Amino acid sequence: MISPLSEALAERGYDTLTPVQEAVIAPELAGSDLLVSAQTGSGKTVGFGLAIAPTLLGEAEKFGPPAVPLALVVAPTRELAFQVMRELSWLYAKTGAVVASCVGGMDIRQERRALDRGAHVVVGTPGRLRDHIERGSLDLGDVRAVVLDEADEMLDLGFREDLEFILGAAPEERRTLLFSATVSPMIARLAEQFQREAQRINTIGAAEQHADISYQALRVAAPDSEHAIFNLLRYHADESAIVFANTRAAVTHLTTRLGNRGLATVSLSGELSQAERSHALQAMRDGRARVCVATDVAARGIDLPKLSLVIHADLPTNTETLLHRSGRTGRAGRKGISALIVPPKMVKRAERLLKWAKIEADWGFAPSADEILRRDEERLMSDPSWETPLTEEEAAFAARLLAQRSPEVVAAAFLRLHQSRHAAPEDLLPPETKPAREERDFGPSRWFALSVGRDDRAEPRWLLPVLRRAADLERNAIGAIRIQQSETFVEIAESSAEQFLGAIDAEGALTEEISVRPLDGPPNFQRGRAPRPEGGKPRFEGKKPRSDRPARQFDEASKPERKAKPAAERPKHWEQKEEGDKPSKFAKAAPKKEAKRKAKWSPEAEAPDRPEFDAETARKPAPSGKGAKYAPRKPAAGKGGKPFKKGKPGASGDGKPFKGGAKPSRKPRTSGNDAPRRPKR
Repeated sequence: MISPLSEALAERGYDTLTPVQEAVIAPELAGSDLLVSAQTGSGKTVGFGLAIAPTLLGEAEKFGPPAVPLALVVAPTRELAFQVMRELSWLYAKTGAVVASCVGGMDIRQERRALDRGAHVVVGTPGRLRDHIERGSLDLGDVRAVVLDEADEMLDLGFREDLEFILGAAPEERRTLLFSATVSPMIARLAEQFQREAQRINTIGAAEQHADISYQALRVAAPDSEHAIFNLLRYHADESAIVFANTRAAVTHLTTRLGNRGLATVSLSGELSQAERSHALQAMRDGRARVCVATDVAARGIDLPKLSLVIHADLPTNTETLLHRSGRTGRAGRKGISALIVPPKMVKRAERLLKWAKIEADWGFAPSADEILRRDEERLMSDPSWETPLTEEEAAFAARLLAQRSPEVVAAAFLRLHQSRHAAPEDLLPPETKPAREERDFGPSRWFALSVGRDDRAEPRWLLPVLRRAADLERNAIGAIRIQQSETFVEIAESSAEQFLGAIDAEGALTEEISVRPLDGPPNFQRGRAPRPEGGKPRFEGKKPRSDRPARQFDEASKPERKAKPAAERPKHWEQKEEGDKPSKFAKAAPKKEAKRKAKWSPEAEAPDRPEFDAETARKPAPSGKGAKYAPRKPAAGKGGKPFKKGKPGASGDGKPFKGGAKPSRKPRTSGNDAPRRPKR
């Protein structure tokens, strides 16, 4: 390893390297293209910084004057690009390297001036890098190494064409390092197209993939999802956390709710400007905020220090998103918690998600109010201030305080002051689902038949109050109500049956519209029909019930033989070509085409009694009837049967002008002549 890089690692407290860092700097892989799969937060940035250093520096320990870039690092998001830039800046600080950024959303003119001054390493996002290449401000002619960080995320965001353009603009003899959490078929095709005999490195083990992250699936009642998030943040009061939501609207809503509860909260979403996002991340890093509410795209690849809690307010859509969300914690050997908020309707989906991701989660419940208060007391008793020696001023104040107040009062007041710094925890509802409704035992009862049914639009919602008013019954005295086609069966408790019978008059009428008939026992509800009273009209008239009918036998031998009708009995429009042919009723003879043609009039047709056609005196003659002689058509007559006289233009047949108004102009219409033309008569 180059000595300036070793010194930088020692100053940062790197005693040992992570597995991915040791794998990429192996001597046998020097100068080779790499396809690396590593867990999120495993130190990939420092790893590829160490891997490309010999390619960039060679035998030297320091870079020369900056000119065109020697290395290009492509990241999917602005936050990840800035994070990579910061990591490479301190790693290459003692080598004199100049690291520049080309990130979408920043001032492109400043980036162009920085590239003109020269840079050894350029870090950027795909869209902005392609923009600089097309404008001619970024020259990749001397690039020796290209690194694609989070390549799977870049493909998911639709940057495939930009990546192909960037890699096509770089020299073919370059070194290409491709880092991806998962190697999908698209990643494999990209590696095959732009890498040369890439060496495959996989540092993700099934047993150690989630070793530093503790997964928890918390069951909550449907209306308590937000309360559970707040209680979870209160339980981990002194730790920084990130809350993931699926939409921008949910991010805005949660940020407002948590801010109103007294939590220092910032948000990250796609609608924020780059300056607002940078300020939010800086507030998390310097401790001014301890909760960040973000969407998946906005929080992709960010590295927040001492982030120990990830809360999934909305369940992720797939296993990759779950792993990337959870990878914000448990980084570089630190422990972390990934908690999924699971309402009753999402339990099955959460189980499938964890199963597909091969994660063993601890199912439990969100912290209750009592657990949070006990945790507050534990934090108070374990505060380092108890071990700090008292100063003279503090000892004098303590003596005066104890002279005026008892120790119990002082301790209680101290506890209240400590708890007042935080909002009170929420009292959560039990998350268990409601038990299935059990059928109650109605007890002894009697059945009655009412004279209304579906034909009368009978419904329980209006039958129930009618029965209660007419017989003054209690609600629990009425059991089942079974509506049939023409009548309805009602179950009345045995203790209220006499009271119900007392409300019926001598003719069996309960109300003006409803009459009642007592039944000897429970009615028969087979086939959805009501049993008929004794002596009533039979249900089947002349037919046996379908269940009693013998099965119809379809035997070819039993079919009647079909014989052709005699010629005398056949319809006239039937045709029969030969004796024995089966006639068809659709074989109706059509009129001959020749007969149709002769039926039409034509001047060339032979007609000895037809006068010679004179085009000057008559129009084409038309027949006035069947067999009638053709005569010239008379000219059209005007008023009174007189023929039209030749008049002036625009006048009627008798030479008089039209009564409709002024005489219209015969001049051609121009832009200055807007008079409407007279419609044709």
